[in-house]
Amino acid sequence: MDKSIQIHQKELCNKLWTMANALRGNMEAYEFKNYILGMLFYYYLSDRTEKYMENLLKDDGIAYAGAWADEEYQDAVVEEALRDLGYVIEPHYLFCQMVKMVENHSFDIEFLQKAINALMESTIGNESQEDFDGLFSDMQLDSTKLGHTVKDRSAVMAKIIAAIDDINFSVEDTKLDVLGNAYEYLIGQFAATAGKKAGEFYTPSGPAELLCRLACLGLTDVKDAADPTCGSGSLLLRLKNYANVRNYYGQELTSTTYNLARMNMILRGVPYRNFNIYNGNTLEHDYFGEMKFRVQVANPPYSANWSADTKFMEDERFNEYGKLAPKSKADFAFVQHMVYHMDEDGRAVVLLPHGVLFRGAAEEVIRKYLIQKMNVLDAVIGLPANLFFGTGIPVCVLVLKRERNGNSDNILFIDASKEFEAGKNQNILRESDIDKIASAYEARMDVDKFAHVATMKEVEENGFNLNIPRYVDTFEPEEEIDLNEVAAEIRKLQSEIKTIDAQLKPYFDELGLDFPFEVEGR
Repeated sequence: MDKSIQIHQKELCNKLWTMANALRGNMEAYEFKNYILGMLFYYYLSDRTEKYMENLLKDDGIAYAGAWADEEYQDAVVEEALRDLGYVIEPHYLFCQMVKMVENHSFDIEFLQKAINALMESTIGNESQEDFDGLFSDMQLDSTKLGHTVKDRSAVMAKIIAAIDDINFSVEDTKLDVLGNAYEYLIGQFAATAGKKAGEFYTPSGPAELLCRLACLGLTDVKDAADPTCGSGSLLLRLKNYANVRNYYGQELTSTTYNLARMNMILRGVPYRNFNIYNGNTLEHDYFGEMKFRVQVANPPYSANWSADTKFMEDERFNEYGKLAPKSKADFAFVQHMVYHMDEDGRAVVLLPHGVLFRGAAEEVIRKYLIQKMNVLDAVIGLPANLFFGTGIPVCVLVLKRERNGNSDNILFIDASKEFEAGKNQNILRESDIDKIASAYEARMDVDKFAHVATMKEVEENGFNLNIPRYVDTFEPEEEIDLNEVAAEIRKLQSEIKTIDAQLKPYFDELGLDFPFEVEGR
């Protein structure tokens, strides 16, 4: 990215975050995000509409407002917009019109609600309806947290509209990327300030880049990619930095975050026909059904609870392993879900707590089956501690591949626990760290104190325990101690103590106090 664009984007992000903090009042960051991100999304849809209509009508010599006033033109532009954009924003509901209303003090929040309702109604009965349904439901414009009266709530939303209008999102032809990156920046900032609650739906850029890079290694074109715990969709969207992804699939449990993921897809330029995000519990209700994917990435909630109901012993995702993941630790259930949905040459890259590498009982049975019977575990990578919002624990990356490409007799282990830059609140996985890990994965060779290609025999001899220190020796010998030198230092100190005692004794005698030490006996 051009340096001037990077500088502009940094300034833009700082302005957005300053605006968010200045306007949110008594609301927590994770609550106020619905209003900031919701209005940014509306701004994007409106701006996209303006540019689309300008291009559509340029040969007709008529503006969008004029076309809308003509019944024949109106029917035509509505048909075109629904086909290409999936929605319609009427001319008088455009963001620029709301800015004018704010400037002349005629804006009220009920007008904004009508605009949103009209946008949503335009999708009803169309192919895009499912992708837009409920997108703005978390931006509750009647909430008393915005204000107790319509006037108060209108004033807050007017400030947000004015603040967004005051920010220059345009950088030549890169507007979509700049706005999309700013949107993702805000999601990350809200996650950082809201702690674990928000951290559940956001993977910091370092680990996310690593996952996507490993998942797409050697690929240029990916027909279908999926994230079974997609959160805001940022991890899934990052795949397109490494390959041409044609279709995106995701599932997310939390409805607010599910809405955010769909907004993120649209805002990052993914046509509504090319993504399917589902709202529901991935393990309990698998919306992916029989679908298989070339690439999957995931950062599931660590050691989450799930039902582990016996009915899942009949579920094709789990039934061949002989055991279900424990109720209190669903980590391997997510892995099994991803393995089931891998296509014949599929790969899945997933972030998990280190416990999956060595815990016993049912998890040991599943781990052994994945390695010995299915032979899909390609690499185990240990990452530094304190990389994630809401948890300081170190995590590992499991790389799973249906086709091992000549590596079916080994598993690669990488210890990258020391590869990071210490940050104020959390550690940072730098680009150089990601390069080092990805290069070691691609080279698949032993690197002293960093990487080891373990044979299947070696893994079996370790009882299928994958704890990284068993395979990568990072032991640093302590500096040898010269005992003669230490003894000489002790004798020197004892001599100094005797001298000091001899100097102190006359003072004790003068004060008539017993001297606590025998000078000669020291």
